[in-house]
Amino acid sequence: MDIAALSMGMNQMQVAQQASLSVMKMAMETGTQQMTDMVAMVETSTPTASAAGPSPDPNIGQLLDISV
Repeated sequence: MDIAALSMGMNQMQVAQQASLSVMKMAMETGTQQMTDMVAMVETSTPTASAAGPSPDPNIGQLLDISV
């Protein structure tokens, strides 16, 4: 058993694992930022009830009568 080769192999695996974790952390941060931006965009684009005014008739669109 070659101790030097075993040590190099273990170090290479550790470096690969650290690189993989770094990439995963970057992807998670990007996803979190995109989610935050999307929530902010939805909150700013959704009109409030007072800005849109009262609904003309809250029963409109509740039922659909179809005859064939």
